[in-house]
Amino acid sequence: MIKPDFPTTPTPEALVHSKKLLNHILSQIKTYHGEISFAQYMELALYAPQLGYYSASHQKFGKEGDFITAPEISPLFSQCLARQCQQILKNFPEGNILEFGAGTGTMAAHILIELSKICILPKNYFIIELSAYLKKQQYETIAALCPELLSRVVWLSTLPKFKFNGIILANEVLDAMPICRFQIIEGNIYEIKVCEKDNKLSYCLSNNILPELLEFYHAHHWPLDYISEINLNLTPWILSLSDILDTGIILLIDYGFPEKEYYHPQRNMGTLMCHYRHYAHTDPFLYPGLQDITAHVNFTHIAIAAMQSNLDILGYTHQAAFLLGCGLMECLTTAKNTEKEKILNNSAIHKLTSPAEMGELFKVIALGRHIEEPLLGFNLIDRRHIL
Repeated sequence: MIKPDFPTTPTPEALVHSKKLLNHILSQIKTYHGEISFAQYMELALYAPQLGYYSASHQKFGKEGDFITAPEISPLFSQCLARQCQQILKNFPEGNILEFGAGTGTMAAHILIELSKICILPKNYFIIELSAYLKKQQYETIAALCPELLSRVVWLSTLPKFKFNGIILANEVLDAMPICRFQIIEGNIYEIKVCEKDNKLSYCLSNNILPELLEFYHAHHWPLDYISEINLNLTPWILSLSDILDTGIILLIDYGFPEKEYYHPQRNMGTLMCHYRHYAHTDPFLYPGLQDITAHVNFTHIAIAAMQSNLDILGYTHQAAFLLGCGLMECLTTAKNTEKEKILNNSAIHKLTSPAEMGELFKVIALGRHIEEPLLGFNLIDRRHIL
């Protein structure tokens, strides 16, 4: 694989860190008789304790990191989410919010600030975070932006054991879930695994196909030499959320497609993407631990998993329509901004809603239970676009 021409080279310290993780992964490959699944590799590369990309202590988000998420672009994004949360919380005085993977804590802080303004705060704002480094960053962000609301924030390492009422949020979380990769060669399906070659990471193909992957293969008609991926963790994850949700909504925001587009014949190299210092490329073996590894989300898979888990599909749309439905322009017009801030807001709105930016590639799906009122962010529910 050709080495990408990165705009910046990792520091010597960063390279030492990456080498430690590489050696750890190579030792795991030896333990598993010379090969591991790509999902296992992705799990190690992103989440290995103290070494994985999300576990290690280095900047990931923002201009100094590797990518910028919507909450970092503008508070307007979180203000719109707060309005959707308000619609649910107004019916549950003891309702909670639960956020997965809260990044820097920016979204949590701005949601709490906005809800405080309208006097509809959650009893608790739970954050599920496994990284000690990110938890510290989230604490510092919330303490700096809204110290008076910090007492409502509770960090968890697992899902709560009690029945949950309120809103479960996951913004750009599913794309970082470990995925299995596969390749179609001469009408046969092979799982793409990770092995060692000359003390380096390499791809290898396996005939020992997972039953789920084989079943999935028979349901589709792919052209020859087709490469893609499937998230086998998604269905059990949705089921785990269904198990704790009593009344409320699950709001999932990420980049991706419905299944017909996800597995389009022309998308024959899959959707795997890596990010390092705002440079996107497709080599997941380059600098393990220093770069993000992602795959787009199959939203049809989410919808099917939701129905199997007895959850209602309350809405599905793209990010631009969702934000506008939640009052994006009203948030903009009611803000008291300087001329410079107005210019920055206009630029942010373009990034968040333009089809050429995040507006249409990013989708929003709402799942729920015992919700009768149409949700603000979904003016038109048309399940044909997703199933």
